[in-house]
Amino acid sequence: MQVQGKYDAKAFADAKAFPNAKAFLMEQMTRAQGLRLKRLSEEAYQPAQYDRDLSFAEAARRIQVLEAEIELANSF
Repeated sequence: MQVQGKYDAKAFADAKAFPNAKAFLMEQMTRAQGLRLKRLSEEAYQPAQYDRDLSFAEAARRIQVLEAEIELANSF
């Protein structure tokens, strides 16, 4: 809800206005995950592995896979 170009804080504070907000935020990848995934995808030359709209679990899985691939490449 907007009031004269600004967001109405009371509307956002009302949990009933956004019943799925907590679930959405818990499922969304964190900023730290996003930064790490972007760096790893660039380091592994796989930029397609990074996507801004990943879930927390999918981001964690991709990070783990990329770290394993980079570790394997560095072992040679």
